[in-house]
Amino acid sequence: MKIPFAKAHGARNDFLLTWAAYAPKENHRELARAICDRHVGVGADGWLIVTPAPRGSDFHASIQLYNSDGSDSEISGNGTRCAAAFLLDTGLDLASGEEVRIRTGAGLKTLRLLSRRGLHYEFEMNMGKPEGDPNKFLMTLTLEEGPRQVIAFRIGNPQCAVLVDHFDFDWRELGRRIELHPQFPQRTNVSFVRVSDRHSLEVRFWERGAGETQSSGTGSAGAYVAARVLGLVESPVDVYTPAGILRVRQDDDIYLQGPAEIVAGGEFYWERNENGKP
Repeated sequence: MKIPFAKAHGARNDFLLTWAAYAPKENHRELARAICDRHVGVGADGWLIVTPAPRGSDFHASIQLYNSDGSDSEISGNGTRCAAAFLLDTGLDLASGEEVRIRTGAGLKTLRLLSRRGLHYEFEMNMGKPEGDPNKFLMTLTLEEGPRQVIAFRIGNPQCAVLVDHFDFDWRELGRRIELHPQFPQRTNVSFVRVSDRHSLEVRFWERGAGETQSSGTGSAGAYVAARVLGLVESPVDVYTPAGILRVRQDDDIYLQGPAEIVAGGEFYWERNENGKP
């Protein structure tokens, strides 16, 4: 079976995108693991199946996201920007300042096109509001090395932010253990957040179902929420990721500004063996 795809990244958080009409009707989790494999597949942090909206809808498309480990996810901020870029690259006519509306597993998201240069796009996306009571976001996790205070909540998907003074420790291993902590039965995304000043954060990301990523849209928004709950920052905030800067501001909702770029396209050849595995 040949699976057509486009490849895009939002600040080096990379995704493969396939129109729903060309995706198989089943085995999406197995196919996601295969196509996202960086050695024997195309390689990506996640796979997005894109479905055009029916005529007369109040949105342009819907997306279904699978992580590189085959698990599904409600939303990716960077991935949704990549989907918006994919729509524009495949014919959606949009002028600077106009909006793309995409239905995700976390609801309808609106992205305003800020600029376009070839296959490079810049969007500001309405991330909505963190769910729940901010007074209950602060919690203590019991870990092997002892109790650790974290800030946990949802902003489209589950987030757990850990405030740190530096990154000179094995934060990847800690992120892996927090992702799988019994306190999070559906697992969680983990952000390690260092506050630089009132308007800037430095963050490292361990994402549920993908592991370390160079940036994260929901993780950046989550890092801002965590630091804001603790009174350490105020809007707007520049989030310094290993891949560059994502910008977060808060009006009533939280808004995330960042890039998306189409970098490749092609076909993935997928076969399943007699045991039903790719």
